[in-house]
Amino acid sequence: MTARSAAFAGFIQTLKALDAILDKAAAQAAERKIDPAVLLSSRLSPDMLPFTRQIQLACDFAKNAAARVSGAENPKFPDEETTVAELKARIAKVLAFVANTDDAALDAGLAKDVTFPRGPSATVTMKGETYLTRFAVPNFYFHATTAYAILRENGIQIGKSDFLHGVLDA
Repeated sequence: MTARSAAFAGFIQTLKALDAILDKAAAQAAERKIDPAVLLSSRLSPDMLPFTRQIQLACDFAKNAAARVSGAENPKFPDEETTVAELKARIAKVLAFVANTDDAALDAGLAKDVTFPRGPSATVTMKGETYLTRFAVPNFYFHATTAYAILRENGIQIGKSDFLHGVLDA
């Protein structure tokens, strides 16, 4: 099994699902005359991050994993999205980056040390495989699932098949 098939295929599938879910949310918000900004600022709990930040972080965990494991230059995407269209554009940039990351470099990076920031003044180092499987992948799915749950909590009619976008079509 390769890094691409083990983790990055799931990132790509789920980012595409989030993109499609954003379309459904925007359409349903328009039908129900809900300001999309209300959905984008919604959170599951007062101490949790809002929907927009959940999408940004899901994107960041996929992008950062691809860059850190492969050793590629990590593109910087400022967290400035305020609309559905801007969130979709961020997802598209991350999809393009992840899809174009070199497979051989990803596989080789699993055995190498990966160092990443932990807060503003500390770093953590672990093997690429551990970073990918025990840190990046769980964090990615946490934020993707939380974004999905925020929309459901706000009455957007999406279901499990939307989250599993395309997996049953293959």
